[in-house]
Amino acid sequence: MAQTATTKNLPLAKAINESLRAALESDPKVLIMGEDVGKLGGVFRVTDGLQKDFGERRVVDTPLAESGIVGTAIGLALRGYRPVVEIQFDGFVFPAYDQIVTQLAKMHARSLGKVKLPIVVRIPYGGGIGAVEHHSESPEALFAHVAGLKIVSPSNASDAYWMMQQAIQSDDPVIFFEPKRRYWDKGEVNTEAIPGPLHKARVVREGTALTLAAYGPMVKLCQEVADAAAEEGKSLEILDLRSVSPLDFDAIQASVEKTRRLVVVHEAPVFFGSGAEIAARITERCFYHLEAPVLRVGGYHAPYPPARLEEEYLPSLDRVLDAVDRALAY
Repeated sequence: MAQTATTKNLPLAKAINESLRAALESDPKVLIMGEDVGKLGGVFRVTDGLQKDFGERRVVDTPLAESGIVGTAIGLALRGYRPVVEIQFDGFVFPAYDQIVTQLAKMHARSLGKVKLPIVVRIPYGGGIGAVEHHSESPEALFAHVAGLKIVSPSNASDAYWMMQQAIQSDDPVIFFEPKRRYWDKGEVNTEAIPGPLHKARVVREGTALTLAAYGPMVKLCQEVADAAAEEGKSLEILDLRSVSPLDFDAIQASVEKTRRLVVVHEAPVFFGSGAEIAARITERCFYHLEAPVLRVGGYHAPYPPARLEEEYLPSLDRVLDAVDRALAY
């Protein structure tokens, strides 16, 4: 795509920054809150420059108190604001877990639909950056189990821009998982495009032999897997799920009915992970189409390891290719 006045080649982190800027400009009720989001611009510089341009009342540096950050956002939302809160790292979200699952997720149902909480909780997540403990978690399945929350994760700069816009405009709370290892991956962003539905999966590569389903940081890995498989004459389809809750089961089913095999890839542990729900649902929906069991590739059922060992823990090209070979061998 040729770069024009409305298309830019941006890193994923910068795409989120520009999306937040556009939201702040278009709606005075949008606020950004979090640890170091203002003067520092965030530890990953995702909010860089926003406090300077919009002031300390719109881009708020908070105390180190995740429960207080989310609780304050809930109060602001009740007063008509649209807060966007940042949890600095994935492993820091758990002090706010009670506020998110007990209050944020349930207020709409508790009030019989009278109360809406248009809050976005931004969480940089996943490994691959050599971080210390509590900085490389993938807790998306914990939140997907809770009714009342929407869970999304972009894999590229364009989706990061538009999915953030849609999340902020949503009247329901959205947990926005940002794949931190992809923050510096560049892509074309058309800021005047008409985006598709927030929770719609997208085929990013057509194939015939097997479907690879992934979201967030693993979509790029699946593209590398498909390239390697193509050298051996295997045609793999890649489905970017984009949303974990709700899941676009219709798109997964359509792809599997074509390829007849499915491998689900995510960084989070396989045990009780989102891939388990996908495997169960697709086995029910596509039982007479499947030519192999649905296979899953993900993290192990163990605490996230020290940085030196994280490449052994995370899904790799070889581990996904092994699952592809096992599925094709049936």
